[in-house]
Amino acid sequence: MLRLSTVLVPLLLCAGLAAAQPVDTLKRIADTGTINLGHRESSVPFSYYDERRQVVGYSHELMLQVLDAIKRELKLPALTIRLVPVTPQNRMALVQNGAVDIECASTTHNRERARQVAFSVSIFRIGTRLMTARDSGIRDFPDLAGRRVVVTAATTSERLLRLFNESIGHKFTIVVARDHGESFALLEAGRVDAFMMDDALLYGERAKSAHPWRWVVVGSPMSSEVYGCMMRSGDRELKRIVDAALAGLMRSGEAMRLYGKWFQQPIPPRGLNLDWPPSPDLIELFRHPNDDPVD
Repeated sequence: MLRLSTVLVPLLLCAGLAAAQPVDTLKRIADTGTINLGHRESSVPFSYYDERRQVVGYSHELMLQVLDAIKRELKLPALTIRLVPVTPQNRMALVQNGAVDIECASTTHNRERARQVAFSVSIFRIGTRLMTARDSGIRDFPDLAGRRVVVTAATTSERLLRLFNESIGHKFTIVVARDHGESFALLEAGRVDAFMMDDALLYGERAKSAHPWRWVVVGSPMSSEVYGCMMRSGDRELKRIVDAALAGLMRSGEAMRLYGKWFQQPIPPRGLNLDWPPSPDLIELFRHPNDDPVD
């Protein structure tokens, strides 16, 4: 059986412990019967809290099935899951210092990050776009001139937006928020004119809104990216087990079933449907799982 518990991990304390005693992840999991799973609090529909403060979402469900495979591989009678909330700012550090064994939510796999942590086979493919009010007059990135645009801190979207702004001569104002929920709250309150992020996350934030019809996702994607699950560099055996389990879920059709559940059916907390069919690129990824970064 899988047992769930929630833990808040002080970053500095964990960093000190990790520096003093390197972690052999699979051995520690086998010895303790416990795994530390990093999750997000507001990355709808990948990993987030529902109305009962339970962690739910597409990525989270995929990982629960992967953890079943880890339990079988290690021949454990039970596996306790310690749920560790992470943010874009601390997620990589918590993986590196051993506070989190696997982080699986909406983390982009690129070459820069792959030099610091290991990534699983990709679990999703997205494009970076804009969300704005239906009547804002913004339809693509060139329309941002003179406007205010919010982006979530420590994301690939923040880097891309800054580079774009520099290339056109600083013609719009960038506002940086702590997480996706705060970014969308600024848009709802009228303090910014647009919110740049991965298109799947924008649809997720819209689904949480009291008035989803007010908001539209627009623009040609500034980039195409893939999400993967993070582990510590050098965790080859853990990566082998995680990759094999994820690839099996994709080839069996289970990953597509989960996609349908979270992207094409009503989801918590408001029972709204993102109504977003799988892209041809995602279908191809599920047919041929791989861990190639997309920059």
